[in-house]
Amino acid sequence: MGKLDGKVACITGGTRSIGRAMADAFIAEGGKVVVNGRDEVKGQQCLDEMGAGDNSAFYAGDASKQEAVEGLIDFTIERYGQLDICCLNSGGVQMTAPVAQMTDEEWNLEVDWNLNHVFWGMRRALQHMIPRESGRIIVTSSVEGKLGKPGIPGYAATKHAVNGLVKAAAHEVGTMGITVNAILPGLIETDIVRATGPDSAVAMGMSGYDELIETFSSESAIKRPNKVEEVAAVAVLMASDAAKNMTACMFPVDGGTMPY
Repeated sequence: MGKLDGKVACITGGTRSIGRAMADAFIAEGGKVVVNGRDEVKGQQCLDEMGAGDNSAFYAGDASKQEAVEGLIDFTIERYGQLDICCLNSGGVQMTAPVAQMTDEEWNLEVDWNLNHVFWGMRRALQHMIPRESGRIIVTSSVEGKLGKPGIPGYAATKHAVNGLVKAAAHEVGTMGITVNAILPGLIETDIVRATGPDSAVAMGMSGYDELIETFSSESAIKRPNKVEEVAAVAVLMASDAAKNMTACMFPVDGGTMPY
């Protein structure tokens, strides 16, 4: 038997990187998964590669938009009749600029993608989970939710806020059989990081992408970037019955980067 037999999950940003690793891990443990992404072609390719047949589905939508996040949850319940695990995983460094130079538009984009998406998804998921008195909400936060580097103030601020939202929600539903937790990954060389890393490095006062990887690796105990599979393994634990007494937690998957 798998750890997630009979469980149904949805994952924002589930067609690549951390979200894809979560989807693969959930299916391997017997779960059913709906993955979300913006591109329908990539979504179908993801399903084909996963090879899970009727145990997987794709929902197209931009997770920085309320209708897409709520639509994903509604679609999952319509498709499989229940929602046991809601992974709010989409997000990332959207804009790099010092506070004094960041525009309102840039700030609002960071807030919608990294914070509002979590609020919208969490609210909708809890509305379904509370009557059942059962459920797992897993949020992909970041080590920057406890740290904060120059040049990425929107990302750092929203991840700090996400961690607070996780703790507040967990205490609201803790007696209802529902857990709410966050995973805080360290640097992972995903395709998103490869695309945004050069600009982020410059914004942080580094020479480029190579220095970014070297700096983040040197700050950890393991002296290397983290892996998506390492994050997914923690997500499986959080989604399983083994973690029924673990809630309002921030789980670092950062190789020892955070000082506390």
